[in-house]
Amino acid sequence: MSTKKQFDNFDELLQSSELPILVDFYAPWCGPCQLMTGILDKVSEAMKDKVQIVKINTDNYPDLASQYKVYALPTLVLFKGGTPVDRIEGVIQADQLCDRLAVHA
Repeated sequence: MSTKKQFDNFDELLQSSELPILVDFYAPWCGPCQLMTGILDKVSEAMKDKVQIVKINTDNYPDLASQYKVYALPTLVLFKGGTPVDRIEGVIQADQLCDRLAVHA
């Protein structure tokens, strides 16, 4: 299950996880973002011990979207040790995403 996060400090969120964190930058009005919800649920179940998935609404956190150069939605950014190590823009199928995440897990 992916998690919608409210937080005070994004860096603390990234540093507090021992697992890599896949951040789904989305917006509630974005159709492709809605497609990713089911896909991310499947990926979360398949990789629950290898990666944490967090959803961040770019309407609520525009500064984060700008900081990480999120210009298209959905944008997935994989963080490892607080550093971005991979990025995917647009919809990707669950099996492809799992394969891509496995490289970094």
